[in-house]
Amino acid sequence: PVKKLHTYELDITHEFPPIVQRIVDAGKRNPRIRIRPVEVKQFAREAAIVIDILNDAWADNWGFVPFTAKEAEYGGKKMTPLIREDLNMVAELDGEPVAFMLTWSNANEPIQEIGGKLLPFGWIKMLRWLKNPKCNTMRVPLMGVKKEYQNSRLASQLAFMMIEYIRRAAVANYGAKRGEIGWILEDNKGMVAIADAIDSHGNKEYLIYRKSL
Repeated sequence: PVKKLHTYELDITHEFPPIVQRIVDAGKRNPRIRIRPVEVKQFAREAAIVIDILNDAWADNWGFVPFTAKEAEYGGKKMTPLIREDLNMVAELDGEPVAFMLTWSNANEPIQEIGGKLLPFGWIKMLRWLKNPKCNTMRVPLMGVKKEYQNSRLASQLAFMMIEYIRRAAVANYGAKRGEIGWILEDNKGMVAIADAIDSHGNKEYLIYRKSL
């Protein structure tokens, strides 16, 4: 065994603790900060912004390999059907994108309903769901803050603001009740602290093994 990763879950139908709400409210009053949804019509541009932040933010993470321009372009095209503007945020500081958070509706829910089979008519249900992805669970697969702002109060504030805005949209617009964040490296103290602050709890643990070839 070489590394542990965790996922965290939480009830998103309730507001976060008061201290988190105060941090979010303070961020709203800061004219330097802007939290905006991604623009699907400009998704090639938005994907490039997200990949640029990701490559910088995750540069020192264990096992991370930077995305290439071609990988970013390919991934952007494949992810477009899953993207909802109100569930995916970019944080700007003085007009510069410095953080992002991606959230996806849990596609396993409609897949379970069709028994995992697209034929003969399961594909119809999946297409309908993609147009209006109502679900009980939202999942956060990726988020990041540029390295120069990590380990600062600003990084936590931007993260809390994005999480709160997305939480509200997930509940109000998609009927979601539960959120899941992960994977998070066991030694990523910043993300573990954020997960603790929003009253989430660990629900899964993944163990990565190493073998010489």
